[in-house]
Amino acid sequence: MPAMSRKQDRNGVVLDDVAKAIIEQLQQDGRRSYAAIGKEVGLSEAAVRQRVQRLIDSGVMQVVAVTDPLQLGFARQAMVGIAVTGALEPVADELAAMDEVDYVVVTAGAYDVLAEVVCESDEKLLELISEKIRRIEGVSRTETFMYLKLRKQTYSWGVR
Repeated sequence: MPAMSRKQDRNGVVLDDVAKAIIEQLQQDGRRSYAAIGKEVGLSEAAVRQRVQRLIDSGVMQVVAVTDPLQLGFARQAMVGIAVTGALEPVADELAAMDEVDYVVVTAGAYDVLAEVVCESDEKLLELISEKIRRIEGVSRTETFMYLKLRKQTYSWGVR
């Protein structure tokens, strides 16, 4: 069984080495059984189940299905850089409420907010940017970075 060092993350949740090992196992395969994880980390199936539930309840992790937008008919993905005058949070909140937007982050740099968008076509992307995003109060400028080819997408950056 791994050593029991404890680490507090920025949310105040304490992760020991066993919790980190469980997370790493689920990052490799989110459908891995609790029994199989238990064998790897030295716990019973029930103990792993309890640990996973605590990690989910505390907000440390989620277990979700990740889909391929292209397979679902969404032919265009892009990152939109957004310059904002005034308060950033209302703009970020309005973007986050849009169905086409799957990721929003407030940043420091050339753009105040970045939003990843998924659309059915270039026409729908143009409509989203022109009719929705640029009309949000406070948006002063946008720049769109259309994805041409996905080379890597991972959710297994591990725990440190």
